[in-house]
Amino acid sequence: MGTGKQTILVAEDEPHLREVLRFQLEGAGYLVLEARDGRQALEMATETLPDLLLLDVMMPHLNGYEVCQHLRAEYATRHIPIIMLTAKAETNDKLQGLGGGANDYVTKPWEARELMLRVRNALDWSSQQRAASPLTGLPGNLSINAELSRRLQSGTPFAMLQIDVDYFKAFNDHYGYARGDQAIRRLADILVANGRELGGPECFLGHIGGDDFVVLTTPDRAEALGERVIAAFNASLRELYDSADFARGYVEVMNRRHETERVPLMSLTMAMVSTDRMPVSHLAELNDIAQELKAHGKGIPGSVLVGERRARAPRPSSPETDRHVA
Repeated sequence: MGTGKQTILVAEDEPHLREVLRFQLEGAGYLVLEARDGRQALEMATETLPDLLLLDVMMPHLNGYEVCQHLRAEYATRHIPIIMLTAKAETNDKLQGLGGGANDYVTKPWEARELMLRVRNALDWSSQQRAASPLTGLPGNLSINAELSRRLQSGTPFAMLQIDVDYFKAFNDHYGYARGDQAIRRLADILVANGRELGGPECFLGHIGGDDFVVLTTPDRAEALGERVIAAFNASLRELYDSADFARGYVEVMNRRHETERVPLMSLTMAMVSTDRMPVSHLAELNDIAQELKAHGKGIPGSVLVGERRARAPRPSSPETDRHVA
């Protein structure tokens, strides 16, 4: 909203309590939005993506537990920290809120200093966990590594897609940084839309940096998701490039030798590592496999999804792969 302040959405059906919370939070330097019931809270959280949600449990239309469940089910809102507010202090009520995805729990009447401390802690935790890319809003390296480590430790099989945009530098040099940022955001939007549709509730999306992304999902969903992303990105090229360049199939840029060079249109190289096919024990090993697959995929023209097919065995110098070219 351009203020530089962190935004807190207060969802409380009692006007007096909303006013008290607004006064306390604004006094602490936060920008405050207000929702009078659960349905409005869900709509506002989805639209504005606040930095924190203070969520009353007992509200009309949707209660706080239901709002929390809806927000945690959507990728765009699942990372918003939530503090539940309720007059109930029984252990079962707290467990229900925390079990549904809430980060913390405060009972009414609250003590202002304690509430502000919990708010600050939740915001600090969220900032550290997300380390979001300012360009795409997707979680950055800190969150990506934490999520990968969590999944490896759990032992539940998962698939990782590492995505790299080929010839992005030439596009960026030819059209300028604003158009380059537009292309990166377009790919991020494609990942979010298709991750929500095909990736399942466990889908995680991250922006490693520059033109590199990562997607985590279940092994049975990864291939279809990767192919859909490739198809959607290829279809977007007509809008990203000037019509004449798109029709020619290349852009002309100056190389390091100060010679004009024809560079093909952007494409995607996507490495797919499924831990059910290739069990791995630590993060470095997972990344090594992905890098090897991506290096192999770079030699294939056009957009390509390169997936590891082997079971655990001594690794040959060139990986046996399952190639999918869009």
